[in-house]
Amino acid sequence: MTSHPRFLSFSTADGRQAYGLVSGEGVIDLSARLGERYPTLREVIEAGALVQLAQDHADEAPDFALSEITFEIPIPAPEKIICVGVNFPDRNEEYKDGQAAPANPSLFIRFPRSFTGHGQPLIRPPESPQLDYEGEIVIVIGKGGRRIAEQDAFNHIAALSLCNEGTIRDWVRHAKFNVTQGKNFDRTGSIGPWLIPFTDENQLADIKLETRVNGEVRQSDRTSRMIFSFRKIINYISTFTTLVPGDVIVCGTPTGAGARFDPPIWLKPGDVVEVEAEGLGILSNTIQDEA
Repeated sequence: MTSHPRFLSFSTADGRQAYGLVSGEGVIDLSARLGERYPTLREVIEAGALVQLAQDHADEAPDFALSEITFEIPIPAPEKIICVGVNFPDRNEEYKDGQAAPANPSLFIRFPRSFTGHGQPLIRPPESPQLDYEGEIVIVIGKGGRRIAEQDAFNHIAALSLCNEGTIRDWVRHAKFNVTQGKNFDRTGSIGPWLIPFTDENQLADIKLETRVNGEVRQSDRTSRMIFSFRKIINYISTFTTLVPGDVIVCGTPTGAGARFDPPIWLKPGDVVEVEAEGLGILSNTIQDEA
């Protein structure tokens, strides 16, 4: 799985927004070559061109070192970012309400502005110190559709990535029925570092997902234990909304978030959070207070 091509969105030192293909410790600037045809990775995905572009450009020399660029979220302006809550058995048991796993997934929406890229600081807002981490797998829709059958769901995935679905915990409890406020503070979460084209269901079937804070393992589980499978998630979401190319679905976090410690352990400036999954790489972010 480590041999899969890696696509990323990035910005250059002069502020230009770009995308490219990782090559060793560098990046081949595809947007400089193909920007008129495909302005962003979203258009590449819509054209079903990820694998072809990887084949066409893999042998070219890098234009930048990875150390010279700033990682951005892979899809710069997705129509939808839909997140799944409570999708691992131990996570469901945290609620201590005696209820078995629900029949349908809990969902909420995040805005692109609430995320930042790999290597960038997550921002702790002045309104609350309760910034928490949630390591998750991301699927990016390639082929749109409505009421997608479970058996067809994998045909609609273009790529995979990682998410730290950072949360302001007290703000998710401000009202009776929703979590939107605590999930959408600017730059409290991250997506990346890159997109891995999805070509084989073994890329998702039983991979390890782990979150570390300052090197300490806080979350660890396997996708085979998810309450709602990736197929079910796509089937369910597409029942009520039309999925389109570039839509981002964040698929749920294992137990072990900072809120579940006694006393809770919130993220603080200087902490380093890493989310890792087999075949997908490591998404790493520091923590910083909002200026």
